[in-house]
Amino acid sequence: MFLRKNFSKKTGRTQLAIVQGYRDVDKKIKHKTIKSVGYLDVLEKEYDDPIAHFTAIAKTMDSERKTTEKIELVLDLKKKIKPEDEKRKNYGYIVFSKIYYELELNRFLNNARRHENFKFNSEAIMRLIVFSRLLQPGSKRKAYLNKDQFFDKFDFTIDDIYDALTHFNKIAEDLQRHLHQKIVEQYNRKTNLVYYDVTNFYFEIDKPDDFRKKGYSKEGRKSPIVQMGLLMDTNAMPISYKMFPGNTHDSQTLMPAVSEIKKRYNVDRLVTVADKGLNSGDNIAYALALGDGYIYSKSVRGANKEFKDWVLKEDDYRSRDGKNKIKSRVIPNAEIKITVGQNGKNKKKKTIKIEQKQVIVYSEKYANRARFLREEAIKKAQDLIANPAKYQKACDYGASGYIKNLKIDKETGEIMNIADELILDEAKILEEEKFDGYYAIITSELDDTDEHIAETYKGLWRIEESFKISKSILGSRPVNVQTKEHINAHFLSCFISLLISRIIEIRLEKKYSISRIVETLNKVACSPLEHNIWHFNHSDEITSHISSTFEIDFEQKYMTKQEIKNNFAKGKKRK
Repeated sequence: MFLRKNFSKKTGRTQLAIVQGYRDVDKKIKHKTIKSVGYLDVLEKEYDDPIAHFTAIAKTMDSERKTTEKIELVLDLKKKIKPEDEKRKNYGYIVFSKIYYELELNRFLNNARRHENFKFNSEAIMRLIVFSRLLQPGSKRKAYLNKDQFFDKFDFTIDDIYDALTHFNKIAEDLQRHLHQKIVEQYNRKTNLVYYDVTNFYFEIDKPDDFRKKGYSKEGRKSPIVQMGLLMDTNAMPISYKMFPGNTHDSQTLMPAVSEIKKRYNVDRLVTVADKGLNSGDNIAYALALGDGYIYSKSVRGANKEFKDWVLKEDDYRSRDGKNKIKSRVIPNAEIKITVGQNGKNKKKKTIKIEQKQVIVYSEKYANRARFLREEAIKKAQDLIANPAKYQKACDYGASGYIKNLKIDKETGEIMNIADELILDEAKILEEEKFDGYYAIITSELDDTDEHIAETYKGLWRIEESFKISKSILGSRPVNVQTKEHINAHFLSCFISLLISRIIEIRLEKKYSISRIVETLNKVACSPLEHNIWHFNHSDEITSHISSTFEIDFEQKYMTKQEIKNNFAKGKKRK
């Protein structure tokens, strides 16, 4: 606030008023009269120096205004929106930004581009891609078109983004190593036990190439795919990822992934936890040869008769709570088959013997779930038997497995023998029922307790959850880039996004799912008003928790642009 002196040539008199300056939504400087003081010639009869007197009053009023943090807004209800007006922006991503800078991604990325020839800011490009994937996932083009939703300034072109992907592919391994070091420092990560699993991602293309190949799609698609192996720590934070051609079998991905993490992160002994798809003789032998360990699931229904009989033998089980039971045995000469020889005619299988612990767990909850799923599949099978003509394809492979005489074209999925008599396989159903609720674990950790092995294995579901988060919430599919280098860079940004989201989840004490957190942060947005004031209108349990945990102000209904910038700046400071 200040004292304004308006001299009128018409009257020859000077009028005094206390006014306040501000910028309107068009960023033009405007003035608002707070108090009309009067004419100078009249005031001189009452005050020795009216200008000095009211200048001091204006200064005092301004100080009081700042102390009470109150201003008056004048809104023109007839004013129209202009294309150049400042738009509503997201503020919730300040949490992502804080973690991004805590992990010193900006420092790493800025250092990585120092000796490159390109002119664009690759660090800012990665920031935009990651923040967009966390907030509103989509293509790189979508991220670019929506860049104005952020308070960060992104000064580059859409072509710069695609050019930067080649650079990101080049530094992907070093960046993963950098992130691992930061997680070790900040969250005390341990890598003596890791979880590993494989998933695949489809491409909406007709013809495969050298990388995007036809393979077994976990979603039942016929499109070309790529495989991704993911290593995760015991806190469900991703450690590293590795890409493979789409026709690579799951079991063939583990050895390269484990070899890299041991070399890259200087790990002495590693115990890998994985499901039965990774349970191969080659993987077991490889782990033992390196002095490492394994905890794998094993198929009960697909095992030999001796193993099945032992599973059903009740004498050895120990009850844990009346509804669940567990037992184990150590096999001194367990047989596994390994591959020997090179590719081609010399390649063959050889049986070797190892010492192995086998753990059997029975869970009533698991048994009930198995029964429910089978009953649903049997209902579909019975309908298919009764009405085969209405099924042009075997729409459910689980259901078709309970039908005798059913022939299906492996390529098309077409039912090939509609005219034949189809019969429900009662014997198979009875055999399956015997093993409802049982699951088996095999391990190299002979001295570990049965209970700890079972609990350790149960943690594998978090990596499956990570794949779901990546595919749905973070929108890692469909993949909209084409070359192998750009595909890898795409998944690098997904990896970073997954890590940041897991960190938020952990620091909020795992009280909320990542989907709920992202939903809330999308709502934490603000709109510009007069005086460069921004208006916020969302608050909930999650924003309150974030405010206290991350020391981020999510409670203010109004903030100035400068206050918002200051808050972002605080999150960028290294501790």
